[in-house]
Amino acid sequence: MIQKILLFGLFSVLFITFGCKDDDLPFNDCFTVPNGNTNLKINVLEGPTITLPSKISVFFKVTDANNNPVGYLKEENFVIYEKGMNDQCHRQISQTEARRKISGKAQVFNHTTMLVLDLSGSVLQENLEPLKNAATQFIDAIMPDTLDVSTKMGIWWFDGEDVLHQLVPVTASKSNLKLGILAIDPSISNDASTDLYGAIIKSSAEASVILAANQAGDKIAAASVVIFTDGTDRANRYPKASAVAAVTNSPQDITFFTIGLGSEIDAGELATFGRNGFVPATNVGQLTQIFNNVAALVSGEANSYYLFEYCSPIRSGTDNGLIIEAFFNSSNGTKFGNFQTTFDATGFTGGCQL
Repeated sequence: MIQKILLFGLFSVLFITFGCKDDDLPFNDCFTVPNGNTNLKINVLEGPTITLPSKISVFFKVTDANNNPVGYLKEENFVIYEKGMNDQCHRQISQTEARRKISGKAQVFNHTTMLVLDLSGSVLQENLEPLKNAATQFIDAIMPDTLDVSTKMGIWWFDGEDVLHQLVPVTASKSNLKLGILAIDPSISNDASTDLYGAIIKSSAEASVILAANQAGDKIAAASVVIFTDGTDRANRYPKASAVAAVTNSPQDITFFTIGLGSEIDAGELATFGRNGFVPATNVGQLTQIFNNVAALVSGEANSYYLFEYCSPIRSGTDNGLIIEAFFNSSNGTKFGNFQTTFDATGFTGGCQL
């Protein structure tokens, strides 16, 4: 009986010393680099920002080892570790000690999609209605059902003219975008040729202008250019090298995706222009699915930015340690990534609201 009591007492001491955690969880009380695929990258764009009485906000982007965006993570995909003056290590902060949430990004971030459509003669004569249906579903997939000013889209089109025509100005209104697509008819173009290289050059320039305007006032912005075509450049107005340079030299905050329809496209060329993704459709029946696939890529990019906020339990200290770890389960196992920083808890008290 005495031995049982001693063993129980020893177990209790160990339990208190090393923390209460389920054995099947990959996280320890003290932060350690986890075993497995530690190949998520967290790029901090702003913060940590302190809001009294004790709220800490960090805005960051999550990508994988190949710099592909990792979108749609939730609060439960993040673990918080803090290190105060009396801590020997960064210790995990539980949900009960520190409420946390992923907040709306509109106050610090916006994402704009440029949809650029080839309306040359071949499209207008043969594939206009399937293209309109696919573009409408693309809008549904990208734009939220409820108005969100952090997510916007504009629509442009090109033919053989030396002009990138604007169909719908950049807007957060899903209905305006869909009405613009609905209004396209075969009489919209006066030049049946295809100025693909010119469209690439002008789209790159327009995206840079949009990005710069959206970054005004210390906001963080990103943009995506999605270009659809069913052929190659026929206008022969601009050299291919200029179109390649326009994409290559664009800011990394702009992602480029291309969609090619039919057998007349140059897949290698479109893959170069779509530096973040190229998707071919061998026939018009695949067009809607292809547009939906690209919409998933664009949405993943836009939703890989996170405004993560939590209420810290620390109440003093000017150089407290903070680690935020992200993880998610994939077909290749659990993937992890983290970033480390410090924060000043001067004046921290209770009463934090998220």
